Amino acid sequence: MPANYGTKRVVSGAHYGTRDWLAQRVTAVLMTALTLIVIAKVVFTAGPIGYESWAGLFASQWMKTLTFAVFVALAYHVWVGMRNIWMDYVKPAGIRLVLHVFTIVWLAACLGWAVQVLWRL
Repeated sequence: MPANYGTKRVVSGAHYGTRDWLAQRVTAVLMTALTLIVIAKVVFTAGPIGYESWAGLFASQWMKTLTFAVFVALAYHVWVGMRNIWMDYVKPAGIRLVLHVFTIVWLAACLGWAVQVLWRL
């Protein structure tokens, strides 16, 4: 007869909460940094703000690269948040899978659109 020590613990979940928590904070800091840079450029730019000034702001390669990095960070930030919402509140696995796939496709399309907008200037 086998010994039955302790309780049988059912372990569920993926256990990546700390990584996701940290990713949310890092992406938020990156988005805040870009926001502060854009606000500083707008506040300290003389003259009216029109299309030419916005295009000039994002014309340099470093600004396009930083903005795209922020868009990638935003997409990851949204993915972590939406994935957690779908996992917490949508119980049927099939519907949850469809929502996950839809979220990924939507975010990939938004990143593609961001590339078109940034490098069209």
